[in-house]
Order: sequence, then C-alpha cells, then structure tokens
Amino acid sequence: MSHPRNATRLVVLLGVFYAVFGAVTWLNSVLIPYLKIACELTLDQAFWVTMAFYLAYTVMALPSSWVLKRTGFKGGMITGLLVMAAGAVLFIPAAGARAYGLFLTGLFVIGTGLTLLQTAVNPYVTIVGPLESAAQRMSIMGICNKVAGVLGPVVLAAIVLKDADALIARLAGLDDAARAVELAALSDRVVMPYTVMAVVLVVLAVLVRWSPLPEIASEEEATQATEAAGHASVLAYPQLVLGVLALFLYVGVEVIAADTIATYGQSQGIPLDRAKYFPAFTLSAMVVGYLVGIATIPRLLSQSAALTASAVTGVAMSLLVVLTTGYVSVLFVALLGLANALMWPAIWPLAIEGVGRHTKTASALLIMAIAGGALLPKVYGLLVGPAEAPVLGDRLAYALLVPCYLFIGWYALRGHRLRRWG
Repeated sequence: MSHPRNATRLVVLLGVFYAVFGAVTWLNSVLIPYLKIACELTLDQAFWVTMAFYLAYTVMALPSSWVLKRTGFKGGMITGLLVMAAGAVLFIPAAGARAYGLFLTGLFVIGTGLTLLQTAVNPYVTIVGPLESAAQRMSIMGICNKVAGVLGPVVLAAIVLKDADALIARLAGLDDAARAVELAALSDRVVMPYTVMAVVLVVLAVLVRWSPLPEIASEEEATQATEAAGHASVLAYPQLVLGVLALFLYVGVEVIAADTIATYGQSQGIPLDRAKYFPAFTLSAMVVGYLVGIATIPRLLSQSAALTASAVTGVAMSLLVVLTTGYVSVLFVALLGLANALMWPAIWPLAIEGVGRHTKTASALLIMAIAGGALLPKVYGLLVGPAEAPVLGDRLAYALLVPCYLFIGWYALRGHRLRRWG
C-alpha cells in the first residue's frame, strides 16, 4: 500500500468514486415511478428496475475479481467506468423505442460496470488505515455517496417527472394515438441526463488513467502475517459467510427504504409531484447517520456496537411505519435511512477481519451480497400485491424489514465473532 502521507489524497480520490456510486445507484428511486408511467407498468413490473440493476452484482462480482487479477485495481476502475458509460448510452435507443426491456438491459450493464468499480475501490477504504477505524473511513465515503445520491435523484426527478400528476390526469382522458404521443415525449426526457452521465463517466476514466492512484499490493504481500494461519477455503470463515448474508439483508432493506418511498407516498394519498422528492429524505437521514459514525467510531462506539444500535433502530422504525399512516408513516420510512447508514461501514470490516490471503475473493463475495437490492424489493412488491387485489398492501408489506434487521442485530452481537463452524 502507499506511504501513509498519501492516505489523505487517496481518501479524496475514493470519495469521488463513492459520489459516482451514489449518483448512479439512487437514480433508480426516480426511474421506478418514471418508467411505471412511461412504459405503462404495474408496480410489481416497475420493481424490475432494482432487480436488473442489483442482479448484476451477483452475476458479475466473481468475474470482476477475475478481471482485477489481470488488469490490477486501477485498470479495473477504468474498465468499470467505461462499461457504465456504455450502459448509460443504451438509454438513448430505449427511450426512442419506449422499450422497457432495453431500459433494463442498460441498467444491468451500468450495474455490471459499477460492480467492477466497487470491487476495485472498496478494499482501498479498509486497507488505507487501521482496521479498527475502517467504519469511520467508510462513513466518510458514505457521505460522499449519499450527498451525490440525494442530488442525483432530485435533479433527475425535476427533469423526467416534471408536472407528473398533471400528466397522469391528462393521459387518462386521451385516445390511444394521443396517449402514445404523450408517452413518447415523456420517454425522451431521459435522453439528456443519461447522455451527460455517459460523457462524465468517460471523462472520469481518462482522469483515472493519468492519475497517480497507487496499486494495492497483492493479497500475499498485504496479508503475509496471517497467510500461514488462514483456511484453505474462503467459505471456512463464518464471520465472512454470515457477513455476506447480513450485507445481503442490509442492502435489501436500504433499497426498499429509498426506492419505495415515492410510490408509498402516493399510496398514502400524497401527490407524485411532492412524493418524487421523498427519496432525498431517506438519503439525507443516511448522511446524518454517517456523521454520527464519523464522530463516534471508534472513539465512543465499536463497529459492532454501532451495528447493534443500527439494527435496533431499524426494527423500531419498521414497526412504526406499519403502525402509522400518512405523512407520519412516510417519515418513518425516511428515518430508516438513519438506521441503515452505519451498516455497510460496520459489516464490511467485521466480515473480512482475519480472512488474510482470501481478501479479494471475500471482497467479491461481499459485493455479490448487493443482490439483496434486487431480490428484497421484489419480495416487497409481491407482498404489496396489485392495486386491484392487494396482498398485504404498501404499508403492511414493510413488516418484511423486521426479520432482516433482527438477523443483522444477531450478527453484530455474536455472528461476527465466530471463527469456525460448529
């Protein structure tokens, strides 16, 4: 790893990447209601947005680890940025044809590039300083991620969902031909922002190519002190395997909290022109949580204690969502962001502690756990059910979050301490 005097510069560079993660990832919270209108989808169909995007993490995480072994971390970052740019470009023909399948393909390609980029970037945050303060550094990265995650959806919503309620009312009274014209115009609104995104990603790739970003040492060099005592298989580490499951559940509940809040607000009788900005409240609550993490970890709270407190808060907020209605219930969905903020920063270092020479593979497995963002929102959508025949409905479906937070709490208290099975 680079000399400690370069650590600050490295943290700044990493912060830029985490801002890219946030801006790209949380646009999905706007794409769900937008594509629901533009492509005339049911709510369950619209949640294929999260499925397509986050499924890429499962499919491509291990191939990303293979790519990194051949390109190095810096080359992997460049490749990831260019793949993301290609996915953004796919939105142009998708908008022209109003083809939902092509939109989903573009999202999968963007997710693929982001998987490679995250697999390359995340280990830097843990390795650049002491392991016991890794959650603090992750919190700094989280602020970069979520500030960009707040701003990105707000800008996209202002462009693609402008006067959304008036448009929905107008569409209801049009014949098929006039309706098709209106929907084509709505679909075209997404072209400009995704073209800009593609250009920015290509520029970042060029900047990385000429940046002084250091290469991470090989696993053997970085972990020679623990290599002799390590297990032959990465799956022999309970703290890692259970950490992957905890991260899977965490990403699922995080995505549900941010990506469903706009449609949930609509179900509570709140106009879409107002509800479209609600994801920013969830992400803002996460920023507050990250600030708490920076102030308290590790000086006042250990990483495991912070994770325990987060899980308890998550259970409480989930129950309050279910037990209240209207704006109050929506507020508790937003406050789930506060519960979720420190989970990624805490779970990641707890899971990879002691895995030694398996660090790259462990990193890939943890990235694969982001598939929770693909599957759990779909489960939520199925629990909600169609508008004409609800299963649990929008509000009661949030009960899904409670067992997820309970497992994360168990991992914080006991699961991460296990060092052998049985």
